[in-house]
Amino acid sequence: MPETAAPIGLSWAPKLPSFATTSGGSKSDHAPNPSAAQGSLWNRASDLVDGLFVAPRDPRQLNKLARKNVKDTAGKGWFDMPAPTITPELKKDLEILQLRHVIDPKRHFKRAGKSKALPKYFQVGTVVEPASEFYSSRLKNRERKATLVDELLSDQSLKSYRMRKVREIQEIRTPGGNQKWKNKGKKTLKRAKDRRK
Repeated sequence: MPETAAPIGLSWAPKLPSFATTSGGSKSDHAPNPSAAQGSLWNRASDLVDGLFVAPRDPRQLNKLARKNVKDTAGKGWFDMPAPTITPELKKDLEILQLRHVIDPKRHFKRAGKSKALPKYFQVGTVVEPASEFYSSRLKNRERKATLVDELLSDQSLKSYRMRKVREIQEIRTPGGNQKWKNKGKKTLKRAKDRRK
């Protein structure tokens, strides 16, 4: 059985033995299908020389290939800061940082801008307190959480402030004058009659 040689360096497939069938089949059943083998190979004749890839001579195509291979960084002015992969936890932390002007009533921050897009280049670090702040402004181990969102959600003072603000907004936005429609149940009409008196 003659085997066709694949071009060098382009593809690999395990050589499986052909199993003979017990029924009387013709020899054409055992022959490899050349169209199926060639369809799975990458064979652009312009890019291959003796079955090997050769870089194009056109400078525009060379620049395009070089741009694909360059790492995505912020540049030399930012010490080649890489663009990190954004996980769901990082995305939530970045969204919380954009809303930091609403989190604490005592602190006032400059807004990040009207753009709601998340930054592309950033780094995340851990604040290490000096020994002099051991009692004053240090987070205890039980207060430390995995993400910034978890820390903010576990803070009791922030929780009470958030609940108060939500209540205020709900009071402002509830429509007035239709309290009788909110009383639902069997005695609704009786309550409405009592209110009319």
